[in-house]
Amino acid sequence: MTLKERCPILQFADLGDERGKLVVIEGSQAIPFDIKRVFYIYDSDNTVVRGQHANRESEFVLINVAGKSKVRVTDGKDEYIVELNKPMMGIYLPKMIWKDMYDFSTDSVLLVLASTHYDGKEYIRNYDEYLSIAKESDNHE
Repeated sequence: MTLKERCPILQFADLGDERGKLVVIEGSQAIPFDIKRVFYIYDSDNTVVRGQHANRESEFVLINVAGKSKVRVTDGKDEYIVELNKPMMGIYLPKMIWKDMYDFSTDSVLLVLASTHYDGKEYIRNYDEYLSIAKESDNHE
């Protein structure tokens, strides 16, 4: 399975009408997990890089509900970059995917839906360590 297949772009239905836009995102329906945590990143700029980690257990969906940002994802072998620039699109990130979020517009609000509660011990924040763990896991498949 390719990295793009493992980290697909999700399109959410726009249920708006003449009164305005409405996007509904339900856990285990529009996204492939139950939502345990929600947070958002805002007031960053185009010089800031967020993320810079992988998670052993958490899955994520990232959605720019305002403005835009870019997300670079890699599994240590392949990488791709997606620009999140519509509030009805997101990217699904399974566990053990390295992520960098950057190039935030001044009005960017990046909403993150997570499959787990926060646990700092499951974060891999060193890229070389991540590559080593990912390679070891590939050897066991």
